[in-house]
Amino acid sequence: MPIARRDLLAGGLTAAALSTTRPAEAQADAAPAAAAAASTSRPAGAMELAHLVQAPSTPTGLAISRGGRVFVMMPRFNAEVPITVGEVAPDGSVTPYPSAAANAPDRSRPQSALFHVPNGVFDRDDSLWLLDAGLPEGKGPPVPGGAKLVQVDLGTNAVRKVVPLEAGITPASSLNDLRVDIRDGRALAYITDQGQGQEGAILAVDLASGRVVRRLDGHASTKSQKGIVKFVEKRPVMLRPPGAKPQPVSGGANGIALSPDGRRLYYAPLMGRRLYAVDTASLLDPEASDAEVAAGVEDLGEKGLTGGLIADSRDRVYLSLQEHNAVGRRDPDGTITVIASDDRLVWADTFWITPDRWLYVSAAQVNRRPEYNGGTDQQTPPYAVLRLRIDADPV
Repeated sequence: MPIARRDLLAGGLTAAALSTTRPAEAQADAAPAAAAAASTSRPAGAMELAHLVQAPSTPTGLAISRGGRVFVMMPRFNAEVPITVGEVAPDGSVTPYPSAAANAPDRSRPQSALFHVPNGVFDRDDSLWLLDAGLPEGKGPPVPGGAKLVQVDLGTNAVRKVVPLEAGITPASSLNDLRVDIRDGRALAYITDQGQGQEGAILAVDLASGRVVRRLDGHASTKSQKGIVKFVEKRPVMLRPPGAKPQPVSGGANGIALSPDGRRLYYAPLMGRRLYAVDTASLLDPEASDAEVAAGVEDLGEKGLTGGLIADSRDRVYLSLQEHNAVGRRDPDGTITVIASDDRLVWADTFWITPDRWLYVSAAQVNRRPEYNGGTDQQTPPYAVLRLRIDADPV
């Protein structure tokens, strides 16, 4: 990346200056310092601990209301996960939301039960939208009728609307992330499907009519890219069943972000180092063929291995740099800067930007789950939610 090249150049220039402008004895004294300067990475900004969440399971998703209410989403990686959506109290405890009954994965009421919610977001009216992938055991075909968007009214804590997603999924779907765009007479949603194998896709949803379109199914930009290994906490993340050979992890279209004007969708595979963008109008255009949509995909280049993404009002995309316990930022000109890092940011996952210009990010500890550690659960609750100040507003 450009930033790494600048770091290397800076280190080389520093060493060169020390060796050419000082006398020999000074050069000898300065050599250890020069070596240290050349080998030390550029420091990133500090992060502040915002919450310690006593979640009963891995909290990948995060959403914060304008009034400061904090919600976490805990996908049902298996049937033992007790709840999939919770509200975080000031003391860090988590209460099922919108109710314990709603969190019961009841196959007999697929439109009202919450099965597997990896993420949720607030719209501009501060209404909470939950993405349910319909996977009560984290894998296998989604429960018929279980994949949906659920709109919850914060004032009453009651479900206001359910939008079925059945028309956009496949038996191998694993819906992952969500952006909602309600303004100027439009009501739209965009969803990533990372799949349960190598294939991925993007779903575009007209929230008013309920129309769902599956786009970029199996396209190179939504596929899990082969030959990639993610390193988190200095260890390769591999599926490690007890007594079996480690297997590579796969994951298609995962994080997404919406441009300030809503005209561009940024996205990336979980297992992929490149960032992509597509024109949102084409996704729901009934006249646009799949080939035409695919032809409009932009490859925005290298961005590291990430989970969640988010854009700010200046059209800068924030990157959860999972291999580095860090947060990156991609400017519109393509420049990527590491703006913060923290050892507590283990498996940086979902971002949220609040109106007072705090950027929040969840530390989900996914790499410590049993499936990546020979059946041993190495997660250490409470889970951290960290934050840092930024100089822009939410989209």
